[in-house]
Amino acid sequence: MSTLTQVDPYKPLALRTNQRVKLSTDAPFTPTYIQASLTQSGDPQGIYTSRVKNRHIVLETPARASNVQKEHDAKKGRRKSEKKKRKIVALGRRPTDAKGLWKLENGAQKFDLFLPLHQLWMGYMSELLGLPPPSSVSVAEAMPSASSMHPKLVKADFHGSLLTVRQSKNPCLVGLSGIVIHETENAFKVITRKDQLKLIPKQNSIFTLAVPLYSTLLQTQFEPAEAVSSALSGQYSGTVLDAPHIAFDLYGNQFCFRSADRAGRKFKAKETIEL
Repeated sequence: MSTLTQVDPYKPLALRTNQRVKLSTDAPFTPTYIQASLTQSGDPQGIYTSRVKNRHIVLETPARASNVQKEHDAKKGRRKSEKKKRKIVALGRRPTDAKGLWKLENGAQKFDLFLPLHQLWMGYMSELLGLPPPSSVSVAEAMPSASSMHPKLVKADFHGSLLTVRQSKNPCLVGLSGIVIHETENAFKVITRKDQLKLIPKQNSIFTLAVPLYSTLLQTQFEPAEAVSSALSGQYSGTVLDAPHIAFDLYGNQFCFRSADRAGRKFKAKETIEL
């Protein structure tokens, strides 16, 4: 009669520090099972030694994604990328008003602070219209043709320009003049010489736009960064009204577009619409 010995599986092993556990048996399971399964081979031991021993064997075939699953994942990735692109868009009027992006800081409503912006706009007009340098030609010869100027002016950026209200249904706006610091679809926001911030509606108003007759850029060509630094340093003093200039009438009723929309819009010649 044999006696059974009780073994406690939860008893800690008597191991020394950094000693590795080695489990060994006289008949390991893997070689025994493989050699027993190779019944039709004449040398099971040789097959095990050459093909199985000391090698990594995949016991289960890895799952491969089907073509349908690949197409589904590709469509899902495209939808995510399109969703990210839709999020990266220009802020509208309500978000900008809520965040106060177009609100000036205290003490920033000064006409002199925006004179460098006006000087940059004059240089922009000089380059856009191809104006000649001063004292090179007479006034009659320097006057560009209206047919070449009108298509460029209707698509130009007016931030930094000097606008004057010539006529309006609101008599309080007549004669108001200032530098444009922000243009929306229906209004111009300007800084007057009295350091006042005014919002002038385009509807039912006629503006006078002054453009320099001669180029305000230096005769020597330089980088745009140098042009900005020269304008900020006050190299060109005064406004466009202090030098020979050309005056245009701007009808606000026909100009109710954002600055970015005008750049890609095709304007057609129309008859003058009176107020």
